Amino acid sequence: MQTPLFIYVHGFNSSPSSIKAQLMGQYLGEAQIDVDYEVPELSHWPAQAIKQLETLIEAAADRPVTLIGSSLGGYYSTWLAEKYSHVRVVLVNPAVRPYALLEDWLGENENLYTHEHYVLTRDHLQQLLEIDCEQIHDPSRYLLLTQTADETLDYREAVDKFALSPQFVQPGGSHGFDRFQDLIPAILAFSQGRVELPSANPLS
Repeated sequence: MQTPLFIYVHGFNSSPSSIKAQLMGQYLGEAQIDVDYEVPELSHWPAQAIKQLETLIEAAADRPVTLIGSSLGGYYSTWLAEKYSHVRVVLVNPAVRPYALLEDWLGENENLYTHEHYVLTRDHLQQLLEIDCEQIHDPSRYLLLTQTADETLDYREAVDKFALSPQFVQPGGSHGFDRFQDLIPAILAFSQGRVELPSANPLS
């Protein structure tokens, strides 16, 4: 069997330095998991970010691919999973309607990690609309991980959209997904076609 590929897809104004991306890489290294792990630094332009991810996925056409999409990265990952049948997706507090959410961010922006300055425009929002997936054709290829106290997104949107997919809905938490490392074993199991979720105990 070819070595599986994991791709962490970061969110809006994030980067490969995000905490969850680093935790995932650290876990894979320390546990000596036999996978390749990629965390691309994505363009702020949605169409360009999608092309970056497509390049990685198409280069791994004969390998199992798991996307770990956080926030806006979850939105991108959904579109990619609908395009590529060999891809599984773990959604971490995913954005469902980012073209509406980011209306409030139009104008000057700064990436929190790279400090890149850019202008978010309505062209960005249009590019997001163009990759909206109204229907999920194989819910079994998605695993939703979400926390109810997400201060950025309404977690219920993802619960509804992925109602037929395996879900871990944890009371409390945050948009950054508190104690993400506790869910990494579940992510690894899902990448192998198994659903092994812990109980959703509230976070204090």
